[in-house]
Amino acid sequence: MPITRREFYKLALGSAVGLAVLKTSSPALAQGISLKKPLPYGAGEKGETDGGLPPRDAACSIEDFDYQIKYQRAFEAVLWNMPAVAIYSFRRAAFNNLGLKDNDIIAYSKPATPHLEAITANSTTPYITAFTDLQKGPVVLEVPAAGADGSLYGQIVDAWQFTIADVGPSGLDKGKGGKFLLTPPGYTEAIPEGYLHVPSPNYRVAFAFRSVQAPGKTTEDAYHYSKRMRMYYLSEAANPPTQKFVDPGNKRYPTLPFYDERHFEDLHAVASVEPVREQDKVMLGMLSSLGIGHGIKFDPDEKTKKAMRQAAIDAWFYMQYWYDNFPKEKLYWPDRHYASLLQTDDNKKFTFIYEDRIDLINRAAEYFWCTYMPQVLSDSPATQYLMCLADKDGKLLEAGQTYKITVPVKMPVKQFWALTVYNRDTMSFIYSESERTTLSSYDLDKMKKNADGSVTLYVGPKAPEGLENNWIPTSGKRPLPAMRFYGPTDELNNKTFKLADFERV
Repeated sequence: MPITRREFYKLALGSAVGLAVLKTSSPALAQGISLKKPLPYGAGEKGETDGGLPPRDAACSIEDFDYQIKYQRAFEAVLWNMPAVAIYSFRRAAFNNLGLKDNDIIAYSKPATPHLEAITANSTTPYITAFTDLQKGPVVLEVPAAGADGSLYGQIVDAWQFTIADVGPSGLDKGKGGKFLLTPPGYTEAIPEGYLHVPSPNYRVAFAFRSVQAPGKTTEDAYHYSKRMRMYYLSEAANPPTQKFVDPGNKRYPTLPFYDERHFEDLHAVASVEPVREQDKVMLGMLSSLGIGHGIKFDPDEKTKKAMRQAAIDAWFYMQYWYDNFPKEKLYWPDRHYASLLQTDDNKKFTFIYEDRIDLINRAAEYFWCTYMPQVLSDSPATQYLMCLADKDGKLLEAGQTYKITVPVKMPVKQFWALTVYNRDTMSFIYSESERTTLSSYDLDKMKKNADGSVTLYVGPKAPEGLENNWIPTSGKRPLPAMRFYGPTDELNNKTFKLADFERV
C-alpha cells in the first residue's frame, strides 16, 4: 500500500506517529526495504508514479552493498591501472628482491632466462633497466652512441608506462646517444645546453633497453657496451657518483603484477605519489572508498581485503577470457591465428586516450601481455612479434599437447628471427630443466633441417625423438608461442608474406 507525502515526512523526521502508520500500511518500508523480498508494487501502476520505482516483484540481488561497492570499484580499478601497476611491479621487485636504489642500473651480462619473471620478455639480447624518482629533482641519463661496438634500443616510460622518449637509432637521439635530461612535472627552470630534454608528467620514471650486439661482436661485448651508461641527479652533474651496475644473472627477478590483495598495495604506491590527471579524478574518487589516494593511509579492513582479493582474481580470469575470445578483426592475417603483440589504439599509440573517452578494456588487454611499447607504432617497425592464439584449426592451444611449425628458409627479416614460447597464463617464460625458452636463426646450425632447408620446430612437454635441438619445452604449461621478427622487411609489413599456423602433433 503506497504512503502519503505526510507519512513520508513523518518517517524522515523519526516521528513515532509516522512509524505507527507505516507499520500498519507498509511493514517493509517501516522496517527498511527488504533486500530479499520482491516489491509488492511497481512503477507505473495505478496510484504510483511512472518512474522512481523498480517494477513489481523486483528484488535486490545484493545482500551486502558495502562489500559489493568495494568489489566493483576494485575490479574496475585493476583494468584501469593495468599499465601503471605492471610497470611499478618492475620497480618494486628491483628494490625489494635485487636491492637496487634509484639510479642504479640493472645490466644483464647474458640474455634472460626464466628467472626474469617478466611479461613477454625476449631472451636473445641482454636487457638494461633502471628506475628514478624525480621528486628529488631532474635526472641525467647518459647513453652511448650506436656504432661498431653496439647499439641500445628501448623506451623511457613514465609512471603510467606511457613512453616519454624512444632511445636508439629510431629514437630521440637518432642513435647518436647523448645526455637525456628527465625533468619532473611543472619544471620551469632553464634546460642546460647539450641535453636532450625529456619532460615527464609523473615523478617515477623507468627505462628498459636491449643491448644489440654489433656484427662480429659477442653477447659479452654487448654487455660491456651497455656499461657505458650513466644515471645521476642533475645536482650531481659536476661530479657524478660512481655508477652502480647489478647483473641479476639467474637470480629471480619477479616483476609480474600480483592478482590478489597485494595488487592494491602497488596501486596505492602509485596513486598516493603521482599527480592526478583530469581524466582519472572520477576513478580516484571511487578508490578513496578502498583507502587509496593522496594523503590516505592504506590500511584496509578484512571486508575490503576480501573484496580486493576477489576483484583482482576475477580481473585475471576476465583477461584470460578476453584473449581466449580474441577479436577476429585484430588478427594479423584474416586466415591465420596470429596477433601482433603491439596492439595500438586508433591513433597508432598505446595510451588509448581519445577526445571523448578512454578505452579501458583494450588498454588493459594490451598491457596485460606487453610492456615498454614505443610512443607510436610506425608502418615499418624495427621489430614485430606475432603471437599464436590458436592452431590451424582455430582451436586454442592446450597444456600437455605438442605443436609444430615449419619455418621457411627465407624469412622476411633483415636481422634474425626467433621463436619464443611463454606460459599463456602468466605471459612470462616457462621454467624447465634446460631453461630453453627460444630457438632462433642463430641456432640453425644445430637443428635438423628438412630437405628444402626449412626447419620444423616443436613446442610441447617432450621432445620428439631425435629432434631435441628443434624443440622448446612447455613443462605442462599452456603455451603462447611468439614468432619475433627483428628488422622485418616490406613482405611482412605489407602482409604479402604469411606465416604458417601451428599444427597439433
